Amino acid sequence: MKENIKKILKPESPYEYKDKKFVFTPFEEEIVSDSLDKIKTFFKNFQAFYDFLIYIISPQYPSRYFFLKRLLSKTKNKNEVILNLGSGYTDLRDDIINVDLIPYKPVDVVCDITQLPFKDNSVDQIINIAVLEHVPNPQAVISEIYRVLKPGGKLLCEIPFMQGFHASPYDFQRFTYEGIKVQFKDFKNIKIHANSPTGGMLWLLQEWVAMLLSFGIKPLHNLILIVLMCLTFPIKFLDVILQKHPLSKNIASAFIFECEK
Repeated sequence: MKENIKKILKPESPYEYKDKKFVFTPFEEEIVSDSLDKIKTFFKNFQAFYDFLIYIISPQYPSRYFFLKRLLSKTKNKNEVILNLGSGYTDLRDDIINVDLIPYKPVDVVCDITQLPFKDNSVDQIINIAVLEHVPNPQAVISEIYRVLKPGGKLLCEIPFMQGFHASPYDFQRFTYEGIKVQFKDFKNIKIHANSPTGGMLWLLQEWVAMLLSFGIKPLHNLILIVLMCLTFPIKFLDVILQKHPLSKNIASAFIFECEK
């Protein structure tokens, strides 16, 4: 893994090799500031348990796991350079390079993803799941993705639409079906899939009820929200059917799409 990373690094990019990570941007602990995000950050240290919480209890139907499973199957033993950009706590496979601003245990390269330290046309596949809402300049990240992908290189991306505010550590924007086409206009063969219209409704309803019943007390709001998630999550499985509806893109919780350079 380390040698594969070195092969694609720009020679002019200085870094510190620390705790088995290539560190280009020092991590600042205070960046995790939201109280609910601090809870999530703690549980992210326990990957299997956190995956279970996201897969089962979160309001969004977990289509991303099916897309990731298919990608991992297609790229197995192909000796391709694959980046998980904004990987967080996830570790999909030993040969996939995990890139994030926060040095979670599985992260291999710690950097600002608007300034990737990789050579032009050096990467075969990029995975970017639920990341672009958390950066103030998503177009800068999109431009960097395009720059480092090889001609014909592929991108798998998930991007939110009907979701409540979720700082991780920040939250800046949402994207519509048509907006994705504009933002990724330089890519070709884009295929956009609407994900979880029921989850879009459920997420906002949970937030609304927690806001109504917490009387402005933030710890109480977080407690009520967690209880509501545990009580109402089965409703999201209606999306097994509903996300196939032709109008699901109007209220989708997120969009998952594939495209190539």
